[in-house]
Amino acid sequence: MNIKIIAVGKIKEEFHKAQMKELEKRLGNYCSFSVVEVDAEKILDETLSEKYKEIEADRILHQIKDNSYVITLEINGKMLSSADFAQKLKEIACCGVSEVVFIIGGANGLHQKVSDIANFKLSFSKMTFTHQMVRIILTEQIYRAFKINNNEKYHR
Repeated sequence: MNIKIIAVGKIKEEFHKAQMKELEKRLGNYCSFSVVEVDAEKILDETLSEKYKEIEADRILHQIKDNSYVITLEINGKMLSSADFAQKLKEIACCGVSEVVFIIGGANGLHQKVSDIANFKLSFSKMTFTHQMVRIILTEQIYRAFKINNNEKYHR
């Protein structure tokens, strides 16, 4: 299975980069994993947030294949336990889907046209996290899901 994360913006802190690198290495045993970073719009005027989201949306949508299973991360998405998330990925794989795309929006959130194409909307919490942290949490949960689905002990 191919798993791709499309994220608005870049990871800046070295310790976050190191965490992602380690998780990507671990995931290599289970899937083809990639991260696509699309440029974030610089927020010059708060009243233009919808326009900024639309520009970012076009960049995101350009990275998605027509037959991809799209999961957006949204505050109003469905919350799942790690076991339920693992089950969700297993169900998607059993349906013959070759690529799962996770989308993490920018500072202004996701534009509606990105949300509208989602096959599933996922939420980690009602709280707001930095996009860098969400990327790490998501990647760790994907790794954990593969460990669960393979009946392997998860390293802590």
